[in-house]
Amino acid sequence: MSLRIFNTLTRDLQPFTPIEPGHVRMYVCGMTIYDLCHIGHARMMMAFDVLQRWLKCSGYRVTYVRNITDIDDKIIKRAVERGITIRALTDEMIAAMHADIALLGIEPPTLEPRATEYVPQMLSLIDRLESKGLAYQASSGDVNYAVRKFAGYGKLSGKSLDELRAGERVAVQDGKEDPLDFVLWKAAKASEPEDAKWPSAYGAGRPGWHIECSAMSCATLGETFDIHGGGADLQFPHHENEIAQSEGAHGKPLANFWVHNGFVRVDNEKMSKSLGNFFTIREVLAKYHPETVRFFLIRTHYRTALNYSDVHLDDAHTALKRLYTALSLVAPDSAAIDWSQPFAARFKAAMDDDFGTPEAVAVLFDLATEVNRTSSNALAGLLKALGGCLGLLQGDPQAFLQSGASFDEALVAQKIAERAAAKAVKNFAEADRIRQALLAQGIVLKDAASGTTWEAAK
Repeated sequence: MSLRIFNTLTRDLQPFTPIEPGHVRMYVCGMTIYDLCHIGHARMMMAFDVLQRWLKCSGYRVTYVRNITDIDDKIIKRAVERGITIRALTDEMIAAMHADIALLGIEPPTLEPRATEYVPQMLSLIDRLESKGLAYQASSGDVNYAVRKFAGYGKLSGKSLDELRAGERVAVQDGKEDPLDFVLWKAAKASEPEDAKWPSAYGAGRPGWHIECSAMSCATLGETFDIHGGGADLQFPHHENEIAQSEGAHGKPLANFWVHNGFVRVDNEKMSKSLGNFFTIREVLAKYHPETVRFFLIRTHYRTALNYSDVHLDDAHTALKRLYTALSLVAPDSAAIDWSQPFAARFKAAMDDDFGTPEAVAVLFDLATEVNRTSSNALAGLLKALGGCLGLLQGDPQAFLQSGASFDEALVAQKIAERAAAKAVKNFAEADRIRQALLAQGIVLKDAASGTTWEAAK
């Protein structure tokens, strides 16, 4: 069976064929970077990490672009609160994100454009929309998109203009011609810092969120590319507005496939910062081994809502130990995957069916049972290789099995002292490297006014 992907645009599974044979171009909406990333953000990045890994395992060359929104109301507010520049805040938070997701084995994208680096392209796109009658400058100074002038609006979300009109909020003193219109360029406010403003033909200001992704995706992947992804919460209005902007400007489809991952839920509510029911990646990694967290996120299908709880993470750790136990008892051979082998063929069929990780993980457990029964080095090698397609089982089995067990306390104390020395001379990169190295070994550091302590991750 060839790869099939659920396309949100058509609402069905469709055979996947890239525009350019052998090369997949994919854009994923990344983080608005003003704070530490939470486990819901990790779920999104993990979903597309697995997706791009499987495309590579399937023989494709992948150009994977995941952007960073580094100018936004929340970013400006946080920078002002902290008394630092916007760039200082976003650099700090981007470094923290990279450190956190690297521990989860999430591979870097091919390109990671920052919105502030593409403002000229955004202004060019706005100019083009204005010339086509799809954008106008309001009395407020903002430049808005005229939603009703784009015939295809609502095709991604399935929302009609009448439905949207029924739930609209009346625009008050914002100069919009229609309440459904959305902002492309925000006029600068006197209260905003200077590093939140760019010059333009429309006056000083900054881009709206939606135009950022239209400009960055086009600049890095072209006017039409293969896959556009992001969290389900972005389907409307963000992705709907991207389609209106990009297709309104270029007259061609923005992406052939639209892929959306499901939410992480806590007590049946979506995990989000606005609700205050979130756990940062760092908080979760302070209790659990990074690969346990990765396994927890992967074994649920990417489109299914994922329920977060310590019970589920404990279960994930126990399950992952079963796989690593098989590899600890039988040394794996190193060989390329033979996809005609029955276990490999089942794994491939699962992944080719819209990246079916639950079924693929079930194959890993069946294979581990067979490794335990036969002590076959070849099957152990296949178990490790198939796990690698998901970013799993590549660590030292004994090290994982001992996570949560005893450690060389003198060595840990030495590393804590080395980290304290690095922090004392403001070598925070080295201090963070030591913290990450210990965490990778299942050792969690906890900083407090009284000093640094440690405990074993589960």
